[in-house]
Amino acid sequence: MPSPGSAAQVNRSHNLRAVLRVRGFRRLLGVRMLSHLGDGWFQAGLAGSVLFNPDKATNPLAIAIGFAMLLLPYSLIGPYVGGFLDRWSRRSILYVANVLRALLVVPAALLIFNGDEGLPFLVLSFLIIGFNRFFVAGVSAAIPHVVEDRRLVTANSLATTMGSVCFAVGIGTAAVTLAVFDLASFHGYGVIASVAVLGYTASALLARWSFGRSDLGPDHPPAGALRSALASSGREMVDGVRHLAAQRGAAYALLAQSGQRVLFGVLTLSALLMFRSPVAEDGNVAGAVPGLAAVFVGGAVGNLAASVLTPPVARRVSGWRWLTLLLALEGLAIAVFGPAFTPYLLAIAVFFVNLAGQGVKIVVDTDLQHECADDYRGRVFSLSDTMFNVSFVLGLFLAALVLPADGRSVEVLFSVALGFVVVAIWYAFTGGRWALRVGDDIAQPDLEVDKVTARV
Repeated sequence: MPSPGSAAQVNRSHNLRAVLRVRGFRRLLGVRMLSHLGDGWFQAGLAGSVLFNPDKATNPLAIAIGFAMLLLPYSLIGPYVGGFLDRWSRRSILYVANVLRALLVVPAALLIFNGDEGLPFLVLSFLIIGFNRFFVAGVSAAIPHVVEDRRLVTANSLATTMGSVCFAVGIGTAAVTLAVFDLASFHGYGVIASVAVLGYTASALLARWSFGRSDLGPDHPPAGALRSALASSGREMVDGVRHLAAQRGAAYALLAQSGQRVLFGVLTLSALLMFRSPVAEDGNVAGAVPGLAAVFVGGAVGNLAASVLTPPVARRVSGWRWLTLLLALEGLAIAVFGPAFTPYLLAIAVFFVNLAGQGVKIVVDTDLQHECADDYRGRVFSLSDTMFNVSFVLGLFLAALVLPADGRSVEVLFSVALGFVVVAIWYAFTGGRWALRVGDDIAQPDLEVDKVTARV
């Protein structure tokens, strides 16, 4: 007789095959992957021109301010804009958002090429990244329209992870191109950024050709013109916040993710300063590439591991326990592998950080999709995206206040590691207790037993 482990393996494989058999999900996954590939190319050019340009001396506070200027404006209006995801065709939103980004990349890349990083460049970069956040919230709200509720964990695992892998591929191919062809200059960064047009355009066309206007929701869009939508956006945002607050399990998970993102912001600035320091000293951009490549590989493997592990483990032990374990594991990995400050040990730490971050996001997204009604999902995911970005920027500013210029501080690393453990304990006593009380956890085994498992 097969062991429980073999039955779980069959069930996991069957869930993955079942999700991939759905044509709508495959196409929505393609839309997301192409868009994130474009993000990797554009943000590689952006980061190269700002962070790894030998002609610019960027200090920790300047980096934090730069991220804040790019992420916070949209994040602060995101919950208001989220109402449109519950009012307009999400298919059309995915299409239009990426068409606009493809158009905006052209002048932004030209400005990078010419070394002009003034106000027009800042506005264009903000719009491109802002439309991306709107796009991601739209995709998350649309997934329940192409996947059964009981397979949302698997669908979110695959969609989130493949999006992150494509982003890493974009960053990685850009880094290799810059190193091999010695393009570490404004001209080279501008060319790399311009390639993003291909990813955004392909994503937009795939969304337009793959779905009907109403295929991705919302199910019951309120009637009214644009003027009434703008007038009611504030009220709709408040309704979305109230709806999320009423879903206690999802709300606790979202707060735990926000705590994790603050700590991740500290780690991000530490790593950026660590790799930027040699560039600032001797202008050798190519010398930083091997270490950066190792970190990106470690992160990509961590994302893939999260995709493979999260669905079966979350179904077996429950989502809140898996989320708690990931946070604690993240803290342990930082304490063990971080203090040496060597690129390859750092890559191991990044593996665990990405494993935890991706796994937590999969569980949180599934919680939101499972617990929140479709009429509120656009606003809820916009609110989630706002908390995701604001928490990250807060971590960057905290890091800017305490990190040295080269980003190396054992005391800060141990404080971050302890912080992950504290968030894990808090969530175990709040989200875990709530899940046990109501007996409703999205990650429990499927109530309807798959036929493949039954045959085993």
